[in-house]
Amino acid sequence: MKMSVLFSQTLREAPTDAEMPSHKLLVRAGFIRQLAAGIYTAMPLAKRSLTKIEDIMRAEINAIGGQEMSMPVVHPAEVWQETERWYQIGSEMGRFKDKNQRDMVLAMTHEEVVADLTRKEIHSYRQLPVLIYHIQTKWRDDPRPRAGLIRVREFTMKDSYSLDADWEGLDKQYRAHYQAYFDIFHRCGISAIAVKSDVGMMGGKLAHEYMYLTPYGEDTLMLCDACGYSANRQVATFKKAALPEEEPLPTEKVLTPDCKTIAELAAFLNIPAAKTAKAVFMIADIPEGESSVQKFVFAIVRGDMDLNETKLVNALKASELRPATEEEIVAIGAVPGYASPIGLPEKNTYLPVITIVDELIAQSQNLVAGANDAGYHMLNTNLERDYRADLVTDLTSAREGDGCPECGAPFREVRGVEVGNIFKLGTRYSDSLGCTFQNKDGKEKPVIMGSYGIGSGRLLASVAEEHNDEYGLIWPITVAPYQVHLVMLPSKKDDLAMEAAAQLYEDLLAAGVEVLFDDRDDSPGVKFNDADLIGMPIRITVGARGLKEGMVEIKRRNEKEKRMIPLGDALKTVQAEIDALFAEIQATIVKVPYEE
Repeated sequence: MKMSVLFSQTLREAPTDAEMPSHKLLVRAGFIRQLAAGIYTAMPLAKRSLTKIEDIMRAEINAIGGQEMSMPVVHPAEVWQETERWYQIGSEMGRFKDKNQRDMVLAMTHEEVVADLTRKEIHSYRQLPVLIYHIQTKWRDDPRPRAGLIRVREFTMKDSYSLDADWEGLDKQYRAHYQAYFDIFHRCGISAIAVKSDVGMMGGKLAHEYMYLTPYGEDTLMLCDACGYSANRQVATFKKAALPEEEPLPTEKVLTPDCKTIAELAAFLNIPAAKTAKAVFMIADIPEGESSVQKFVFAIVRGDMDLNETKLVNALKASELRPATEEEIVAIGAVPGYASPIGLPEKNTYLPVITIVDELIAQSQNLVAGANDAGYHMLNTNLERDYRADLVTDLTSAREGDGCPECGAPFREVRGVEVGNIFKLGTRYSDSLGCTFQNKDGKEKPVIMGSYGIGSGRLLASVAEEHNDEYGLIWPITVAPYQVHLVMLPSKKDDLAMEAAAQLYEDLLAAGVEVLFDDRDDSPGVKFNDADLIGMPIRITVGARGLKEGMVEIKRRNEKEKRMIPLGDALKTVQAEIDALFAEIQATIVKVPYEE
């Protein structure tokens, strides 16, 4: 490809809203352009890299028995209603009506479609196991798209689906994906770790997320270096330090002026935050049958703990969750800043109230809580005696230094970007859509399913996040748009450099080398800056000065060293460099122990 006709241009400045290096560099280098919030165009350079990433995914999934197919991006609502996810998923789902007023869905994922196919195609144990996959556009109307391709609304995913006759078969396919995903990430030039994760809207028995570790990541991971425990903070459990047991004391209403936060309250009463009960107020949409009911949620955790909203959503089985406004808190009879379940009216005209408390509250006596009276708190409150909970469960988030649930050693906290996930769905979708087969004994059994996804755009952004410097991108050879950036330095005195560069370009193409040829009539400074910004693995510079001695310059993008080589040796030198770069990537592909 000649840069004089490339449909793209480099930019000197990054978008003002760009935070992550990958976002800034992919825009500046001309890889992506934003159409709307969370919606991007992949320009020609990005498209070439995305195709390479998707071909790597194809190769690895084919290697474990995958069969590629293509499934629709528009689904009839009926299949989503059969699994009840139509009612369980909130506004992130793209719903619309076709011209015949039938409810339709823009694909967020394809479990329903696969289950519908399975009940039509699979009838006997002889047809199992099966592994199918596709690479398809998805839509999730994320309310907070950010960080370029890291968090978008429209995206492309490789998602595969395993179909098995028994749980042992699912285990085998799950473990095959577990390793295949590591191989995909390593071939793309990044390292990832697998952590236990929330099954979320997918449902099922078990899930792992693959996390690329970066300080800019939006996920927080809890790692135990002592025993290897790892989990997303959304689901991580930890050893909670209970307070010493006490005899319940009588409640006492005390004046606590201007104490609307736990920190202010603890300081005013000269007590530790652990001796307080913190109330968090949320509004939840909770599916009930084919409709959804909105409820006011009183979530109570110990004052030294943080509420984990993912755990709260899972406990409530909520489709939507948001903070309550002060007006809504007042509407249920509570007082903002001084609220608790104590003294609430039994009924209110606004919304039904659910009180859900963390398990540590149930183990703690004589906590300070709001008195539902402005400027006052209650001393010595106790669950069951002074108020009741509709549900007691784990509601708190693990933090760095908390004890590992397996061995008790302190957690280490890191940030990461989710680059893939795998789910043991089990019979969640088979049961809903009637996906059964006849086993060897002639009995009808449900098909056991698994689901496995990788977003190609997010993976591209993660590679860019990992491989860059102050000058620009540094693409691994496996996913670089082109293997070689050929720079021609024009001369006003003669066309020797242009002729030599053009011939070398043709020779490289004829040998199967992928080349981006900078044939523009620009200054050397502009050309070198663009080459560094775009980040092809190898740069060859052809200039009149070097050609006087029959030499050209070659340089790896990830090294400072430049060397002069004979023009006649350029092709074989480039081929040797490409082979060496591929070998370096291949050396990173190793067997990873399976951690359940």
